[in-house]
Amino acid sequence: MAIRDDFEVASQQLRTVLQRFALVLLVVAAFVAMLIGKADSVLVEKARVLALDLASPALEAIARPVAAANRAIADLKEFASLREENARLREENSRLLAWQTAARRLENENDRLRELAHFREGPEASFITARVVGDSVSAYVRGALLNVGRKAGVTPGQAVVTGEGLAGRIAEVGDNSARVLFVTDVNSRLPVQVERTRERAILAGNNSALLRLTLMQGMASVQPGDRIVTSGSGGSFPIGIPVGEVVRGGNEGSIRVRPFADFARLEFVRVVDYGITGLVNTGAAGAAAAADGQGTR
Repeated sequence: MAIRDDFEVASQQLRTVLQRFALVLLVVAAFVAMLIGKADSVLVEKARVLALDLASPALEAIARPVAAANRAIADLKEFASLREENARLREENSRLLAWQTAARRLENENDRLRELAHFREGPEASFITARVVGDSVSAYVRGALLNVGRKAGVTPGQAVVTGEGLAGRIAEVGDNSARVLFVTDVNSRLPVQVERTRERAILAGNNSALLRLTLMQGMASVQPGDRIVTSGSGGSFPIGIPVGEVVRGGNEGSIRVRPFADFARLEFVRVVDYGITGLVNTGAAGAAAAADGQGTR
């Protein structure tokens, strides 16, 4: 009994000493480990590898349930998102089916009206793909230089479009190059119409990122989000080429339109010949020749 009491007292004293000098002992142990590592790096490396070999099965055993729990949580989250996405797709599918029905009805009606009016399509458009090789953007000019010209069939007045919409028109043509006047240029005036209301107007550039819509009768009917397309007036472009979207409504002069074309990232464009420019030029030339003939007589 006395021996056990003495052992408990000694162990308590030893525990007290260890707690008091634990920090010092840890610093000494770390210093000794550093000395051993400097003295014999091979021994330390072997000891590290042995410790990793002994610990890897335990770490793997701990990691497996954690990974399984993470996968289960991810599956639950994905299942919840799939339910939401499925509901959204059902709603979207219903809307698309309604639009499909309306589109088919309008297509059939359009076909019947064309037959009644003996409508004939205009000339098929041809296009030339061109690369933008230079910018003509400055404080006063908004345009670009293309690597195609008269030899490729480019003529002044032809439309220049991107995948998003109308970018401008051909202003000057050389044998192997052409200059584009962007719709944002202050000299650009384009006959357009509001796609929703079919009201006609003039879209004017002002050397800024937004275009100005002017000369409209029903300014109050224009709303943000309305699409602006070419009207076909003047014989330059056919009707329906997308140009931009109204971003701010208001009175005349305050309606602003953001063009669909991204002029900051233009690399390739299409020079489109709708067969209208040549007809307009031919008609103008014929009228001028008739006038000269009458003057001569």
